[in-house]
Amino acid sequence: MKRAGCLGLTFLAVAPLATVAVFLMSPDGKTDDSPALSPSASAQPYDKDKSAAERKADDKLIAGLPPGLAAPAKKELAQQIVASAENSTLDWRGQYGYIEDIGDDKGYTAGIIGFCTGTHDLLTLVERYTKDHPGNGLARYLPALREVDGSDSHEGLDPGFTKAWQAEAKKKEFRDAQETERDRVYFDPAVRLAKLDGLGTLGQFIYYDAMVLHGPGTGPSGFYGLREAAIKEADTPSQGGSEKSYLDIFLDLRRDAMKAKRPDRDTTRIDTAQRQFLYDGNLSLKTPLTWQVYGETFKVP
Repeated sequence: MKRAGCLGLTFLAVAPLATVAVFLMSPDGKTDDSPALSPSASAQPYDKDKSAAERKADDKLIAGLPPGLAAPAKKELAQQIVASAENSTLDWRGQYGYIEDIGDDKGYTAGIIGFCTGTHDLLTLVERYTKDHPGNGLARYLPALREVDGSDSHEGLDPGFTKAWQAEAKKKEFRDAQETERDRVYFDPAVRLAKLDGLGTLGQFIYYDAMVLHGPGTGPSGFYGLREAAIKEADTPSQGGSEKSYLDIFLDLRRDAMKAKRPDRDTTRIDTAQRQFLYDGNLSLKTPLTWQVYGETFKVP
């Protein structure tokens, strides 16, 4: 049975989910055994079945709301918090050229958000980048990237792909492409849906981090699946529920999903970061901000 919220007005019905393929991203790479995101999968499956009029109404509603996490300073803060969990640093811009195989069966993990050769998102990034910038240093690896997609294989990529990635990352065009793909697949859909669910800046960040960590999938370990499970237990603020109660339950479900396959997995990105912000009542994600991940303390003035 759903836990009742404390507000009396419901201003938005829950949007239906459309099926997309599932993949899971984690701070040490993507670890779910589900299929990779397909080339045709929407970055916004929650409104795929909505009519043009309904999407227009959503756009109008969002346009009338505060920018929240989309405000430049908050978006910068969001990248720093994610980077603290993904790369143990606040310097997220220092990760454009990052690339290594971390032994998670997903091939190479690379760039500012952990694009992987085995989970389709790195292939999509290079394909879209090559369409805009033919003849770039990664274009010659596209046939190999298509072959290894969905596996941990390096066939056709070694020994030159990692150096080519690092060289390309020195170019503003490729750095911009990484940010564009991050926003298209992860940031923009997460923030949009959080706003439609009535969540403030912290809730929008929690959705974004979940999208990065769990991937935009509808399965039990994917972002949309976790959201659906949370809604079965508690009303969102847009349904008249308590924001704190809903987010607490959503974080519980995220933590359970992280522990499901690896009981010893570190969950401090939730325990001593996001949940701490929530329990402190910092729903607007105000700075100064202090949190801990993997036992290391991070501060943003």
